Amino acid sequence: MNEAKRNYLLTEHLANYITDHKKEFVAQVLDQRTRHVTIVLEEIFQSQNASAVIRTCECMGVQDVHIIENEVQYSINRRVLKGSYKWVDLFKYRTREKTGTEQCFAELKRNGYKILVTDPSPDGISIFDVPVDNKLAIVMGNELEGTSQYALDHADQKVYIPMYGFTESLNISVSAALCLQAVIPRLKQSLVAWQLSDSEKDFIRLDWYRKMVKRCEIIEREFLKKLSL
Repeated sequence: MNEAKRNYLLTEHLANYITDHKKEFVAQVLDQRTRHVTIVLEEIFQSQNASAVIRTCECMGVQDVHIIENEVQYSINRRVLKGSYKWVDLFKYRTREKTGTEQCFAELKRNGYKILVTDPSPDGISIFDVPVDNKLAIVMGNELEGTSQYALDHADQKVYIPMYGFTESLNISVSAALCLQAVIPRLKQSLVAWQLSDSEKDFIRLDWYRKMVKRCEIIEREFLKKLSL
């Protein structure tokens, strides 16, 4: 039996332990999930800021968040996350050579993303003017220095959030929310194929079911044991 068939049967088995209401809700959420847009967090110092961004991404239907840890390691702030981290995929880049940004950008490029680095410099464009036909990776820098020079030098485009007051910057989670609000509605109104593929949905559904079912490890182990007989 191949892995796809096994996972399908396992998903169907775990579904027996989940209410119809929850299964319908999972299906609805999956229909609104996207990997066409992703958020990249570079060297965020405060766990509550990074956690707030992850919570925002989950609420907005963004499935993947990339976390660069050149010198600062991300730690979970459960009070802020409110469980949201369980429903998104986190990709972390941490190396001894402190080349996390370089590795992250290379991975994003391999997956067809256009890299947008947030920066208030005048040579950027408004996030509201960014075309949504390409896959977009929006990079957020840290609370003190913003995005790194490497990120700025290797970005496909610098973007900014229009502001009209004296203060030059917003809180990171607010910036992420505004950027996603500038992009996601336009994306969903476009003809772009922004939704997850059926295979992606199946993979994520199984992951979510595992997190929803109590004593899942025991139930799964017993089921797979019977399946192999």
